[in-house]
Parts: sequence; structure tokens; C-alpha cells
Amino acid sequence: MVPVHLKKGYRLRIAGAPSPQSSGLTKPAHVAAVPERIPFVKPRLRVKVNDRVQVGSLLFEDKRNPDIQFLSPGGGKVVKIGLGPRRVIQEIVIELDEEESFRELQAFSESDLEAADGKDIVQAIIEGGLWPLIRMLPFRDWPDPKTTPPYVFVTVGNLEPFHPRPEIFLNGREDLFRFGVKILNRLTDGQVYVGASQRDDVVISEFEDLITHTYRGDYPAHDAGVLLYHTKSAPSDNRTWYIDAQDLLLLAELLQTGRYPTRRTVVLAGSMANQRQHYQTRIGVPLRHLMEDRAEEGDIRCIAGGILTGYTSSKDSFLGIFETGLNLLPAGNEREVLASFQPGFRKPSYSRTFLSAFNRGDFVMNCNIHGGVRACIACNHCPDVCPVDILPQLTYKCILVEAVEESLAHGLLDCVECGLCSYVCPSKIELLDTLRNAKAAYYKEQA
Repeated sequence: MVPVHLKKGYRLRIAGAPSPQSSGLTKPAHVAAVPERIPFVKPRLRVKVNDRVQVGSLLFEDKRNPDIQFLSPGGGKVVKIGLGPRRVIQEIVIELDEEESFRELQAFSESDLEAADGKDIVQAIIEGGLWPLIRMLPFRDWPDPKTTPPYVFVTVGNLEPFHPRPEIFLNGREDLFRFGVKILNRLTDGQVYVGASQRDDVVISEFEDLITHTYRGDYPAHDAGVLLYHTKSAPSDNRTWYIDAQDLLLLAELLQTGRYPTRRTVVLAGSMANQRQHYQTRIGVPLRHLMEDRAEEGDIRCIAGGILTGYTSSKDSFLGIFETGLNLLPAGNEREVLASFQPGFRKPSYSRTFLSAFNRGDFVMNCNIHGGVRACIACNHCPDVCPVDILPQLTYKCILVEAVEESLAHGLLDCVECGLCSYVCPSKIELLDTLRNAKAAYYKEQA
């Protein structure tokens, strides 16, 4: 095993962590696909309201490559196609039948997998609608199916608060995970790397023969881009593919059963949730179904996905295919009483401005930025926490003056989009959005 010790990063001490307890949710009345929250996709609808669909029926395709398909996470009737500004497709809602029917796809046994041509496996994944679960560095779009990666990284676990624990979603599905790694081995001429935290003793002991990298350190030590940055040996490695361990289970289930998988382990967390734990549910579950009788009273902000990298969502929205957590945080709209006289013992801050520097407990995080945007003050907090040693503040300034080559020289493409630079910035500058948008613009220009 290759040990990776991340000396930078940051441990986010946020109250509201989910317990390891896991329970199943009842079947929801509706599920949905959420194209709006899929990066880079240009969706072309293939259904309309009142159409009947099966689990695994085509809902929409990517205009950039119509072979890349997105399938229905439920069987029933399309009851709503939500459109946002400029007719952006926000969600495709399916009312579930009591007995759902499945579209049958190609299935592979262990021997079939070994005998099949790699192109046939790629085609089966594409037809099964799960090719977008595989991403390619540095831009984090799904790769061209005609290419072959130098390596494939499997990331086991996520250090961003709050995500499902690997010992929970892998429990009882160990053979499926091994089958998934065999699938990935057929997609690359290189090696499949599996990275796990050194603290995940259960995972390491169970998959000791598969794990190639162990990471130690604070968020985002788990990220494939971070692991690659600290281990790559050639420029071609920058085109490495990666996939999350729970997504790999979906891939394995698809090829093993020949049916589009719907099972998903998610967490309900955050200080405004009163039953914080893991839940066994399905892809596209409504947020209200997760929150039912499990949320505190008050002004709540719903974050689908990670706290730093997720999306603010309405309570009437749904979890997307990439999202495995719902975090409920205080909106932070209340005015502070006598704020000038508060010593800040319970205010999270990276700097030592507040007395919270001496508080070793977890902090209740809300969605108030606690101040207005100011000019960069060159405090150097962002490079202190950057896990890939770029200088976010200088890269940011290069982007503002459209000095593309200089921003690339400062390491723009190495950015792993973890959000720590925005989190620690005392000037409240949205560094993450600026860097991520600049990367996306450069990617589209190159494409």
C-alpha cells in the first residue's frame, strides 16, 4: 500500500454528524432525475409529461454525445418536467407504480466479464445509463468512451461533512464491490487504484488485497485529485479516471443483474436534523421524504450533497444521482443581539480573531456569511489549507484579469474544487466558484 499523508487541508468541526445507525425508508410516491445539478451536461429530453416509463427507460441524453444516456430511476408515469430560467431542465418527476417494471439490460457473470471485450463492457455501461458515474481528471467530466485511462482511482469514503460511511454502504455487499473492481480492470491498460483512510480498519482488513493507497490527514485527503497529485509520475497521469466506491456498487449491480440499480445509502445530517443517521432509500428520493418528521422547526437551508461542494435545494426538490447526503443547516437570517460584545467563542473561524480558536468542540454552522465581500487582503489562509499547493489568491487575480496562461501556471488545473479556500477566506470571496468556473470555461474552449 502507498501511504499518502496530506499535511494541509482542514478538519471541519461542524456539529450535526450522522450516527452509524442505519434504517430503511418507506417507498416514496415519487422519484426524479435532476439534470440541473449534473455538471457539463446539455440535456435533450426524450420523454414528455404523461409518458409511461420503466426503471431504466431513457429520460434524456447529452447533446454533446447522444450515446451518453440518463435513465429513469423509477417505473411509473412522468408527471412533471420542471423548467427553470432559460428553459433549463431542473427535474423530471416520476410518479411510481405500486409494482414497478424494469427494462432488461445485458447481464454479465464472472466468466462473461473475463471473456468479454472491453468495448462491449463500455457499451453495456453506456446503455445502462451509468457511464457518467465515471469521471476524468482534471475537469471532472465523464470521459470519452473511446479513450483508455492510464489509471482508475476508486475513492472509499469522503472526509467532507457529512457523507455515508464506507463500512455502512459496503456491509453485505463486499462481493459486489470486488466485482466492480474487476469491471474497472477491463476498462484500463494500467492499474485500478483503491484508496481508503488509514482509520477505516474494517475496510482495510476486508479489502486488504485490493487497497493500493491509504490516506491520512484532514479534508480533502480522500479526493482522487489529491491522491493523484501526491503520487503521479508522468503528465499522462493527469487524465486519470475515478469513481466513488458507492457509485462503483451501482455499476457492479447494473452489469451483474442486467437492471438499472435504484438502491442508495444516504445520510440525513446537520444541526437542524433531529434524526441524524444513515438511511437505505433509492436514487432520486424526494427531500421531503427524507425530512419527514426528522427536521427541527425553524428557517432551514437544505444542502443536497456536501456542505462545501453541494447545492442549495428547495424542500420540494430531489436528491440527484451523484448526491448521497442531505444536510439541514440554519439559514442564519436571525440578527445577532449585541454582536459587538460577543467574544465569538461559538463562531467557527480559521483565523484566531475569535475566542473560538480556544474552543475544541464542534460548531453549529449556518448559511450566513457574517460579513460582506471585501478585497483580497493577502492573508495567505487559502494557500495554507490548499491540498495541492496552488496559490488560490494569485490564481484568482489572474482569472479576474483574464490572464489564462498565468492562471494555468499557478496550478488552476490542479485545483480539486474542495471549497476550503472559500471557507477560510476572511474577505468572503467566492474563490471556489471563480476557480471552478474558470476551469470549466477553459475545458469548453479546449473541447
